Amino acid sequence: MQMTITEEAGQHYKQEMDLADGAAVRLFVRIGGVGSGGFSIGVDPGEPSAVSYQTEAGGLRFFVEPQDQWYLDGMTISYHPAIDYLHFDNPRLGDTDHPNN
Repeated sequence: MQMTITEEAGQHYKQEMDLADGAAVRLFVRIGGVGSGGFSIGVDPGEPSAVSYQTEAGGLRFFVEPQDQWYLDGMTISYHPAIDYLHFDNPRLGDTDHPNN
């Protein structure tokens, strides 16, 4: 499992979720989502399990449980402040809304 979260994206999550440095955030697969009709990434504060994949960005600890790694493996999450846009890219999946296409 490999995932990249840019420092800007980590800071954005920290600010939007009003989290302190060192807080942990779970990233997970959501089915559906406004306008997608496919998959999206959910976020939820919490604590990782012993088998979670973990990475740090923007002062936060992000983690992914094994059941969600199929979607997030290879993902890059970046934030573009000029347009207030979180971007999710996973070349392994191609289309992150409909990964089987």
